[in-house]
Amino acid sequence: MSKKHRIFLSPWMLWKRKKGLCLVLGVSVTVLFVFLVLDSGEQDHSKSPKNQVINQHEPREEPKFQHKLQDYDQLRRPVYEKPPLDLNGLGELGRAVRLNLVGKEKELEEESIKKHQINIYLSDKISLHRRLEERWNPIIREKETAVVCPVIDVIDWNTFEYLGNAGEPQIGGFDWRLVFTWHVVPQREQARRRSAIDVISSPTMAGGLFSVSKKYFEYLGSYDTGMEVWGGENLEFSFRIWQCGGSLEVHPCSHVGHVFPRQAPYSRSKALANSVRAAEVWMDEYKELYYHRNPHARKEPYGDVTERRELRNKLQCKDFKWFLENVYQELHVPEDKPNHFGMLKNKGMEHFCFDYNPPNENDISGQKIILYPCHGMGQNQFFEYTTYHEIRYNTRHPEGCASADFDSDQLTIYLCRNNGQSVPENQKFIFREDGTLFHEKTQKCVQAERNVQTGNPEPVLRMCSESSYQKWFFQERH
Repeated sequence: MSKKHRIFLSPWMLWKRKKGLCLVLGVSVTVLFVFLVLDSGEQDHSKSPKNQVINQHEPREEPKFQHKLQDYDQLRRPVYEKPPLDLNGLGELGRAVRLNLVGKEKELEEESIKKHQINIYLSDKISLHRRLEERWNPIIREKETAVVCPVIDVIDWNTFEYLGNAGEPQIGGFDWRLVFTWHVVPQREQARRRSAIDVISSPTMAGGLFSVSKKYFEYLGSYDTGMEVWGGENLEFSFRIWQCGGSLEVHPCSHVGHVFPRQAPYSRSKALANSVRAAEVWMDEYKELYYHRNPHARKEPYGDVTERRELRNKLQCKDFKWFLENVYQELHVPEDKPNHFGMLKNKGMEHFCFDYNPPNENDISGQKIILYPCHGMGQNQFFEYTTYHEIRYNTRHPEGCASADFDSDQLTIYLCRNNGQSVPENQKFIFREDGTLFHEKTQKCVQAERNVQTGNPEPVLRMCSESSYQKWFFQERH
């Protein structure tokens, strides 16, 4: 490990080696990763300081973790002629900062910090390809404000089989729930790149997998230590990078494998508070779009953000409108006009709302809209009526629009048009002053009625009438 680099580790990591085989039984993936990454370091150890491991672990796991590293260190040194492993601060740091967040490096020993110029942050459940430093470091040395991320591949949870990622690299985005999403590289970015090995600009990062200049990381304010565990910190840091003069780039030739667990090994109860902190500090008036889709987030305690707002002012960071117009142009910005968003309710069945909950999170198209008891929590019951006569289900991304055609009376969700495209005729509805939703293509109105076979209420197309079951209205919240 070069003396100019510090690698920050957090749980469940694995190093993919191309030469030799190291078999370690009876240890966690975290310990296995540390064993392998240390044995893959530089060959000339006479010039290297002690390898330093800085781990963010749950306090109850630290003693077992540290003992295994100490046992392994006794075995590895005579065999590999490695310098001793420095475990100082392992338990101390784990308790001093929030789980899985590195915190400010000033909390570490000042003498140790001065030795390192570039930090590589490795989040949980990953496997590294070799020679990442050789690919990332020239980019950062040339442009200190660049934050570089790898392409993320898949490792099977049960077998550790490295499945890889055969497709084109993707970039990170988010939806208005402030949930991270993956996207294809937009045409404008493809046109900017001169070759297939050029870095790819990405609006956001998946989180915890990046390399950054230590000096620039400190300048940006490190991690927000008011955040706990994980969730939301990746978007907050992404906003901060772009709005404060940096760039976030994916290196297409650098790959990191990720072990996707069946469930998180720890509680994510603080993820909502983390997202609220990000919204309150960086999103300006656009935070309302987030709150509209997550009404319960308004009541979530998120701590004191005074210091983070002062940091933004000190760095003279750009506003969120600039970010949307210059970095993430592909994201549709909802209008959220008064009385045209929220729960879409029916006057004849006043306790029922439009509801859409596709079984596949990654494919929202092709399912029917139903009517379900109103819950006021946004999410699957949040719809927006736009200036372009669309009924948008725009909590998730990509966004879906209510659609209908002559061959069926059902309302179905299909993908909305992209920015700049015209609205398909089967997705145009006129929201009249009397509350009727008139579908232009079929010349029918949306009516609430119970399915003859199931008895469940649903919205369907019928000939227009004065029935209260054809009268609709939006309600923002209960």
